[in-house]
Amino acid sequence: MILKDLIAISGQHGLFKFIAQGRNAMIVEHLETKKRTTAFSSARVSSLEDISIFTTGEEVPLSKVFDRIYEKENGGPAPDEKSDIKDLRAYFEEVLPEYDRERVYDSDIRKVFRWYNILQKLNLLVKEEPEKAGEKEKEEVKEEVKTEAAEEKEQEKAVAKSESSTKKLKTVSGTAEKEQKTKAEDKGKSGTGKKKKAE
Repeated sequence: MILKDLIAISGQHGLFKFIAQGRNAMIVEHLETKKRTTAFSSARVSSLEDISIFTTGEEVPLSKVFDRIYEKENGGPAPDEKSDIKDLRAYFEEVLPEYDRERVYDSDIRKVFRWYNILQKLNLLVKEEPEKAGEKEKEEVKEEVKTEAAEEKEQEKAVAKSESSTKKLKTVSGTAEKEQKTKAEDKGKSGTGKKKKAE
């Protein structure tokens, strides 16, 4: 589910939508009453998008839990939050068998059902489109390919630079040897000339 800009404020009933950020507070709108109010920095504000449920393994985002409830109910409402907690836990275990029984409290489970039903009632349960998720994966693959190509290019440049340096070194070495050989030949010729003159 897409839960962007949806928030819960401790001590206040219902859910809110983030509207704007002020200097020392944020402007929010109550989802049910549409009334706008100010949430000061001292208020405990929780973004639904950032909430996760403890499990015996990795934490599961609240959005994924909502997905499972939505599929189980075929888009319908979930059990009422005021139902017997044993029934709610049994239901919760069906949608999230791996949830941590010790760290997930009764109040947490009730909140999940409360929030889900509010969004379901207002038709705000919007599932993330598979195509967009696929496009995101494609973009990540493209970035990886670009990175690999860039690395290969850098390696090719390094090899080419190394070969060029080796070639220059050989050229310099060859030139030096040639100069030494020429000097030796000139010296030899000079010595022969002096010998003949002495005779």
